[in-house]
Amino acid sequence: MSLPEKMRYVALAAPGAPEVMHLADGPLPELKAGEILVKVEAAGVNRPDVAQRQGTYPPPKDASPILGLEVAGTVAAMASDVEGFSIGDPVCALANGGGYAEYCAVPAGQALPFPKGYDGLRAAAIPETFFTVYANLFMMGGLKAGEKVLIHGGSSGIGTVAIQLASAFGAEVYTTAGSKEKCDACVELGAKRAINYREEDFAAVIRQETGKAGVDVILDMIGASYFQRNVGSLARDGRLVIIAFLGGAVAEKVDLTSIMVKRLTVTGSTMRPRTTDEKREIRDQLLMKVWPLLDEGKVAPVVHTTMPFSDVVKAHRLMETSRHIGKIMLEM
Repeated sequence: MSLPEKMRYVALAAPGAPEVMHLADGPLPELKAGEILVKVEAAGVNRPDVAQRQGTYPPPKDASPILGLEVAGTVAAMASDVEGFSIGDPVCALANGGGYAEYCAVPAGQALPFPKGYDGLRAAAIPETFFTVYANLFMMGGLKAGEKVLIHGGSSGIGTVAIQLASAFGAEVYTTAGSKEKCDACVELGAKRAINYREEDFAAVIRQETGKAGVDVILDMIGASYFQRNVGSLARDGRLVIIAFLGGAVAEKVDLTSIMVKRLTVTGSTMRPRTTDEKREIRDQLLMKVWPLLDEGKVAPVVHTTMPFSDVVKAHRLMETSRHIGKIMLEM
C-alpha cells in the first residue's frame, strides 16, 4: 500500500474552546517498534479529547499531541517486529493519541479485528468505552453474575456500554441519567431501574430498591459531589470505582466510618497512562470474553450521531452539552 507524504489532521491553535480546532496538513506519524499504522475511516469523540483540547489533560510525553483515542480503518503499514496483522486488515484500536487524522499509529497490542458485520464507523465506536468499562467494572471492580451494580451517567458512551456488559454478564443494573428520554434508553439497554438524578435522590432510590442492602459495585464518573452518597449506597464488601471527576475532584467533610464498617474498597483509574502491556492484557480479555457478544449482536456500541471530520468543532460542542445518548463519531 503506497502512502502519501502528508495527511489531514485536526490541529489546535492553542488550548481553549472548540473553535481552536482546525484542519491542517502534516506528515504521517513515524512508526515505533510494535506499532501499526491505521488508515483511519472513523474516530470516536470522548471526554478526554475535550479535556485535552481545554488544556487540562495533556497527552503523555511519548504520545501524539493530536486529539483522538480510538479509531477504525485498515492496516496501512507495520513495524518490522509486528506479528498477527497484515496490510489491508480491518482493525479498530485504542490509540494513545492521534486519532483525529487520516493516519494514526497505534501499538499492535491495542488493536482488534472488526466484530462480525461491522463497518469502520461502528467498529470505531468500540475501543475507548469497551476498554474503559471492562478494565474498571470487571477487572478492578470485580463485578460478578448475581451482583448489583450502580452505573452513573448511563446514557453516556461509557454508561451505555457498562449497562449492556453488566447485564450480559448477569448483574442487576441500576443507573442514573438526566432526563426521561435518557432513562428510558437505559432501561431498553438492560437497566432494571434508571434514576433521573434531576428529580430523584439516587441514594434514596437504591436503599428502597435493594431493601437497604445497597449495591455491590458503583461505576462513578462524577466524583466528589457523589462520594458520600456513593459510599452510603454500597453493600458490605462493596467496591466504588471512580473513572472521572465531572462533579469535582476534591471531596470535603467525608465521613470515612462507613468505609471501615462495611469493608468497602475505593479505587479508580485512567486508561491513557496505562502501559502498553496493561492495555494489551485488557485487549486480550476483550477478545476472549466480549468479542463473542459483539459478534452475536448481544451487545453493541450506541452511536448518537456521525459527523465529518470537518465538523469536529460541532462535535465537541455537542459533547459539552451532554445532550447525546451514546457515542459521537467523526467520519473521514
